[in-house]
Amino acid sequence: MVCFDNTEGNIYRPPSEADSFILRLTIGCSHNQCVFCSMYKDVSFKIQTPAAIMAQINQAASYFPDLHRVFLADGNALMLPTPNLLEILDRLKATFPKLNRVTSYGSPRDLLNKTPEELELLAKSGLKMIYMGIESGDDRVLSLMNKGVTATEIIIAGEKVIKAGIKLSAMIILGLGGKELTKTHAINTGRIVGEISPERLGILTLMREEGTLLERLIGEGKFTPLTPLATILELEQMITEMNVRKPCIVRSNHVSNLLPLAGTLPRNKGELLQQVRQVIGVLNKREI
Repeated sequence: MVCFDNTEGNIYRPPSEADSFILRLTIGCSHNQCVFCSMYKDVSFKIQTPAAIMAQINQAASYFPDLHRVFLADGNALMLPTPNLLEILDRLKATFPKLNRVTSYGSPRDLLNKTPEELELLAKSGLKMIYMGIESGDDRVLSLMNKGVTATEIIIAGEKVIKAGIKLSAMIILGLGGKELTKTHAINTGRIVGEISPERLGILTLMREEGTLLERLIGEGKFTPLTPLATILELEQMITEMNVRKPCIVRSNHVSNLLPLAGTLPRNKGELLQQVRQVIGVLNKREI
């Protein structure tokens, strides 16, 4: 990972962007109210100035003129006005002749605020893939976690990306409904993945982070974290419900996960479920 901005705060990127130049268009997250999230809590959201953005690009060019990949950060890069984003994409293409991939996080809300025509322009200008956090397909879980959008809005946002010709890499989180909402979280999250049918799906497991509002909910007895067995049972239910309409690459190789999985739906659905059920058998014997 290469980044030439040290303004403030930690820098986050998807695991697959480890070799990318991280271009910070914004600092932090404009929503920054998700109950489970500890990212960007140490900074106030702001949009970088054009001068600061261009300075990052120029500095990267002086060190890596043959750059192939760029990731637009932080959490809300796509909230920039589309003309600004198009100008940045054009500058990147002009500066890095070998550039073949530009990606970005995209919150459902920011994507809903873009018109289909705007997303198509971004696709034509080189935005290849957007990482969108679904997190859950259950409205009660989304409300509990203060995601700021409904399941229906997430579906609309995801479909807009795909229809614009941009690849969609979606993320879901095991255990996000706790023991109280595990069944509906599993069923509705699996179903929303099938409804959207993203090109890629990353499966993460809820991690307890110090200082988050989630810790308060747990302390107040309003949220019960899942056991390892309950988490894998939730995963089994989710995969069962994932009736995608086109190939979807699935990975659960995040450090948070108990069980690493790799495959493509629907082709490897049976194999993935078999691996999950083997672990369930082991955990059942241990009575975890």
